Amino acid sequence: MNLLDYLPGVPDFPKPGILFRDISPLLADPAAFREAISQLEMLAQGFDYTHILGIESRGFIFGSALAHHAHKGLALARKPNKLPLATHRESYGLEYGADALEFQQSCLPKHAKVLLLDDVLATGGTLIAADKLVRSAGFEVCGALTLLEISFLEGRKKLSENGINNKSVLLS
Repeated sequence: MNLLDYLPGVPDFPKPGILFRDISPLLADPAAFREAISQLEMLAQGFDYTHILGIESRGFIFGSALAHHAHKGLALARKPNKLPLATHRESYGLEYGADALEFQQSCLPKHAKVLLLDDVLATGGTLIAADKLVRSAGFEVCGALTLLEISFLEGRKKLSENGINNKSVLLS
């Protein structure tokens, strides 16, 4: 099964010049979604982790499915002001603007080993911010997983320069 067949590109979304990869067809097909989670789990076996940090919002989908499948804990990295209790926060730049991530201070146990998970690796900004967020809160980051890596944007190189080991199911 070629999972790229289930991730059509939408040009000029959310801004001109951006090619957005729509995960809806992959999620709508049970066999494709199951295969994506299976391949993520195979890649995750190379990391020593206790928890997954699913990055808003599409990382929640894959993170929750993988956490359930791998019997691991799940924490959520959210956009600002979405969490009710005290949070850790990290701001970052995107290829089409700026944003921030937060996670609830009480959501990870003291010695958690965290695997970052997002749907797409583009420029690497979101995963670098998630890494800084988790490390500044005093936790270990074991690495990062993504379903799709957009190779020409060189996000993997930027992650590597920041000491983050990333594995992706698909390259585009």
